[in-house]
Amino acid sequence: MTPAAPVTPRPAASVLLVRPGMAAPLDVFVIRRQKSMRFLGGYYAFPGGKLDPDDSASSIFSRCRGLEPEGAARSLASDDGIPALSYWVSAARELLEETGVLVARDEDGRAIDGRDPATARRVDAMRRALVGEQAPLHALLAGHGWYLDLASFRYLSHFITPPSSAIRFSARFFLAPVPAGQEPRLIEEEASEGFWIDPAEAYRRFTRGEMPMAEPAYSGLAYLSEFDSIEALWAAHADGGHKIQGINDRLGLPRRATGAGPAP
Repeated sequence: MTPAAPVTPRPAASVLLVRPGMAAPLDVFVIRRQKSMRFLGGYYAFPGGKLDPDDSASSIFSRCRGLEPEGAARSLASDDGIPALSYWVSAARELLEETGVLVARDEDGRAIDGRDPATARRVDAMRRALVGEQAPLHALLAGHGWYLDLASFRYLSHFITPPSSAIRFSARFFLAPVPAGQEPRLIEEEASEGFWIDPAEAYRRFTRGEMPMAEPAYSGLAYLSEFDSIEALWAAHADGGHKIQGINDRLGLPRRATGAGPAP
């Protein structure tokens, strides 16, 4: 019997949201996927999901600031016909949908202030309208005169689900700082847990079998664990380059890129 051809992976984007740590150099926001989900149900991961067609529309590109399509293409070589900038858009959209965090600026280039109650209410209303498919993201942004601020996102890695899986993704991972005045929260439609954690501690819990994860998650945690400050992390990403190699493209690389991780 001829084996079935592997499922074509769907493009996706995820975000490692980071902040200066309380008892560690930095913290990362981790979610636990609902156990009922078909793909990696019950696993710990980072906020993210598959690309939507609207993520590649010219209307949303016109609501982006901080990164031009040409700059995105230099950092991320897309071989699937999807504009590279679409992955940044998807990362920002998923962050809003799954954590309530909106990385945006106004028409004068000022970051939106999440400490302002009216702004916080508008962001929450945008998230609910977006998840409820009441309006596309570009229209919701335009309604407030806001733009996605993609300058703070840093491309980190590319992972492809193994061919043996019935559900596959070609996922791009990004780093992003928490915008001033905003705080991610648990959105229970897709996640049963959401919390900040020292990446080294999360990696140790993974090795002890306490936090089940797929390779992209534990590799990302191991990578973050190598930095002694959040400033060092951003300095390492000043070049905008790809830092971690995934399952299908990790050959002959030094330890830092493979994310061997801290000692258990």
